[in-house]
Order: sequence, then C-alpha cells, then structure tokens
Amino acid sequence: MRVRTLVTAFGIMLSLGAASCSTTAETGNIETSQIFSDSYGKVTDSGYALPAIPIKKLDTKFHRQIIAYPSTEKRGTVIVDTKNRFLYYVLGGGKAVRYGIGIGKQGFAWKGEAYIAWKQEWPTWHPPAEMAERKPEYAKYVEKGQEPSISNPLGARAMYLFDDKGKDTLFRIHGTPQWNSIGTAASSGCIRMINQDVIDLYSRVRPGKGARVVVL
Repeated sequence: MRVRTLVTAFGIMLSLGAASCSTTAETGNIETSQIFSDSYGKVTDSGYALPAIPIKKLDTKFHRQIIAYPSTEKRGTVIVDTKNRFLYYVLGGGKAVRYGIGIGKQGFAWKGEAYIAWKQEWPTWHPPAEMAERKPEYAKYVEKGQEPSISNPLGARAMYLFDDKGKDTLFRIHGTPQWNSIGTAASSGCIRMINQDVIDLYSRVRPGKGARVVVL
C-alpha cells in the first residue's frame, strides 16, 4: 500500500513539473501556448543599456506570445494587423509569434506588401524631409542623422521595407523608447515595437525577397 502511495505521489509530481514548463492561456478565442511577460527586464545590448519595461502597465494582449495561428503564408512571413495593433511572425505548423505594435497616425498609415531588404542593429535615424517640414526640430537630422542611442526613435533595431521592384518604401519595422505607444496610432507611419520585442523579431528575420511583409 505504501509503495502504491509513493508511486502515485511521484506521478503527480511529474505531472506538475511538466505543466510548469509552459504557460497556456486564452486570449479571446486565440489559444496562447506561451507568453513572455517576463522578457522585458533590463538588457545591455552592444553597450547600450535598455531599461526594463513596466510591462504590467501594458495590456497583456500586447505582450509577446506564441499563439495558434493557422495560415497559408510561408514560415518567416511577417503579417501586420494595423487594426488590432499586432505583428505576427509565422512559425509554420499553425503557430506564430505575436507582438504588440504601434502604428502610424491616421493619414500616415500604410498598407500593402513588401519585403525586408535589409536590417540594422542600433540604426542611425534620418527623418524624411516631409517630417522635418512638419516638425522643424528634426530638420538637423535629415542629412546628418541622429546617432544610435536609447532615445533614438528607431530604437535598438530597424528592418527596412522595400517594394517588389526593389524600391525603398521609406517604411520601417523598428524599436521605440516609447513603450507606452504600443497599441496606439502614434508614429508617423512606421511600425514600432518595444525594444525587447524588436530584438527578438530581428533575430528571426532573414532579409531578402523571401522575408515577405503583409500590412493589412
């Protein structure tokens, strides 16, 4: 009897241990197999000290997570849902990594298809001339550019979107120091992400025409 009790207890412990290896939740009707709410701490990256994100202040749906995502798109495709403020990186097998994003203000938003032609760590920011006309304080950066820093509007990473003819669309997927803009329409047209998230996405993307981006 004692042996049977020990075996049963051991089996329960194994079950609990296996369950603790992953987090499963429901976000609306979307099954979430893993959520990375603990991945927003301080990060030192290439000598730059990124501060921790007060992630509890941001709606959980905008935290990085792996979700069930049936799609006919190939693995590696990036899908941007501007309406719901999500970016999906298709993993294949009916799953995707979902990130919260900020998008362009009304009148500056862009939709269409492109590909990630190249990517850069800690990029220099060159605002377009049109932005400098609207905001003269940025004029000095049009030619010279703003050097990389934790306050740079492009954040820790940038991915550059080109059209199918190889022309720069002037739109970027990039990091931002303004974590509280995630879930809003606050940027001047580009797709912004929390720095810790854009570092994760950057590590997954392989530039080239196979790195398709669909902006809905």
